[in-house]
Amino acid sequence: MGYVRQMKVQKFDSINVVPFIDIILVLLVIVLTTATFVAKGIIPVDLSKSKNSTVLKQKQQQPLVITIKQNGEIFFDKIQVARDHVKSMLALYKTDTEIRLNCDKSTKFDNFVYMLDILKQNGYKNLGIITQHE
Repeated sequence: MGYVRQMKVQKFDSINVVPFIDIILVLLVIVLTTATFVAKGIIPVDLSKSKNSTVLKQKQQQPLVITIKQNGEIFFDKIQVARDHVKSMLALYKTDTEIRLNCDKSTKFDNFVYMLDILKQNGYKNLGIITQHE
C-alpha cells in the first residue's frame, strides 16, 4: 500500500525586501529622468555661439522651430520628421510663417544646408537661426 506524505507548513517570520528596494530605485531613476526632460520642454541640442546675435521678443504667433540634432534627426517643433517627409510637412505651413532653425553645432553641415535648400525652394523667407549668445 502507498503511504501519504505530509508536508510541513513553514511560517514566514520576515519578508526579503531587497528586490522591492531594487524595483523602487529603478522607478525613481525613470521618474527623475523623465522629469528632467519635461521640465526643459525642449529638444536638447548644443547650440553654436554668436557674439552678434540679437535677442528676439516673443510674438503672439508662435514660430515654427525646426531642430536638427547631432545625429541628423529633424524635428518640427517637437514632432520627429523623416528626411523624406520634410517637404510635405513644410507644405502645411504658409510661406510667411516665421521659421527658426535650431541646429546642433556638431551635426554635419550637409544637414543644415539641406534644410536651407528646402526652405529656399519653397519660398520661405522669414527665417532665423537659433544660437547661444556669448
